[in-house]
Amino acid sequence: MSQDARQRWQQRYEAALAAGRVRNADFTTLSGVEVDPVYGPADESAVENFERIGYPGEFPFTRGLHATGYRGRAWTIRQFAGFGNAKQTNERYKMILAEGGGGLSVAFDMPTLMGRDSDDPRSLGEVGHCGVAIDSAVDMDELFDGIDLEATTTSMTISGPAVPVFCMYLAAAERQGADIGRLNGTLQTDIFKEYIAQKEWLFPPEPHLRLIGDLMEYCAEHVPAYKPISVSGYHIREAGSTAAQELAYTLADGFAYVELGLSRGLDIEQFAPGLSFFFDAHIDFFEEIAKFRAARRIWARWLRDVYGATTEKAQQLRFHTQTAGVSLTAQQPDNNITRTAVEALAAVLGGTQSLHTNALDEVLALPSAKAAQIALRTQQVIAEETGVVNVADPLGGSWYVEALTDDIERQAEEIFARIRDMGTDGTMTSGVLRGIEDGWFTGEIAEAAFAYQRALEKGDKKVVGVNTLVGSVDAHDKLEILRVSHQVEIDQKAELAGRRQQRDDAAARAAVERMVEVARTDANMVPAMLDAARAEASLGEICDALRTEWGGYTEPARF
Repeated sequence: MSQDARQRWQQRYEAALAAGRVRNADFTTLSGVEVDPVYGPADESAVENFERIGYPGEFPFTRGLHATGYRGRAWTIRQFAGFGNAKQTNERYKMILAEGGGGLSVAFDMPTLMGRDSDDPRSLGEVGHCGVAIDSAVDMDELFDGIDLEATTTSMTISGPAVPVFCMYLAAAERQGADIGRLNGTLQTDIFKEYIAQKEWLFPPEPHLRLIGDLMEYCAEHVPAYKPISVSGYHIREAGSTAAQELAYTLADGFAYVELGLSRGLDIEQFAPGLSFFFDAHIDFFEEIAKFRAARRIWARWLRDVYGATTEKAQQLRFHTQTAGVSLTAQQPDNNITRTAVEALAAVLGGTQSLHTNALDEVLALPSAKAAQIALRTQQVIAEETGVVNVADPLGGSWYVEALTDDIERQAEEIFARIRDMGTDGTMTSGVLRGIEDGWFTGEIAEAAFAYQRALEKGDKKVVGVNTLVGSVDAHDKLEILRVSHQVEIDQKAELAGRRQQRDDAAARAAVERMVEVARTDANMVPAMLDAARAEASLGEICDALRTEWGGYTEPARF
């Protein structure tokens, strides 16, 4: 990088300023001191390998995607929420939006995540408990009642049945009168991490990948602003991985989805910006910041040098962050407010595009309204009071942070090489599939989780209230938590039965049969699946028909 790197940044910033992309706000310290939008070395040539650090908005984007940092646009406050039925969750969404939330993030219950209807015998006792129950497109109508989907970015955290759920979302948007081409948001759809960590798959890998490829093609043509895949490291980290494993496994999955898009003949400059990422913000403050910075740098380099992306937009890694659920403790749960604040600040200093902050009671149950508001206010205090939005990548150039960034990148590259070596054709896809088939990923995560647990039990790692400082003045006080009534399940099953009686049953069944016929060809399945959703075919009916066609999947035993 030449001496004019600062000048290039200055030109980008001034262009953004002239275009009105810099917020009209007070960018001074609490004491009224003016601060610059970014800071860097007086002499770039004196900093070894400065091109790996650079300035915000310039390859390799170590310091952020935009020259303006958060002066241009703050991160989206996207609180993850869902419980009970669609009507109850709709009320929570309206509260979040009214209190300053910038987007919605849908949590689904376990039957929905597994592609089961609420009246399936395997759904007994689980309806509405870990998220909202969605059985058909009518539930989507109720979930977003009074919420303009064309004007609200909506994230949906679901992978196994992601495509039929997305079709129900499209059907609900159509019924609102929305222009489908203007919808914006993110669908998780990341089936690789299900086999690696979360275990919510429906079929073997190949048909899942076929559906994902169909979704990528459909969104590129019909819903261009919507991101069809959110490559998720969050669940990998929650399963017990290290920070470097979370980063490496997630990016390896992302590279495999790039290869999937290329195999479909899609233009990388068009589809790569539709791949977003979802990371965990854990409690080791500086390690997490370094992880986020390394992620951008690795992705940019691989997309350019390995996969041939030439535009900045295609090289940029965009990510959502959620604070670490596994860092929350049932003991002294009020401490979780502090943990969440520290983790959220790490995500912001790492340059996240959107953020969810966990509630203090989520270790015990879904968040109460009060706990959800505290979690929301945590983000707002960081945004409005701390001054961290004033300067882009304020820790850039820190000896410690840069060394950590380099080290995590080195570890990730070693893991990439190992994954590729496991494959048969040199692609990341082949290596990932082999790693899943052999149980390599789950074994590596289990080893990391075991090592941490041993350190915890020996006292080498401390958790306040758990293995140190266990005394509490309110040890006998009980936390009031949200409890989902069993009546939710009874009502949801009755509602579903009523829908089946009221719909054109022959049309719904014919639409599902037509979808299966399309599955037997090379045609894109999304239009036929969307027709089934419009006809009020249930999620279970759609997924069961495909289970019959494609079969199920059992993971390999690993000891």
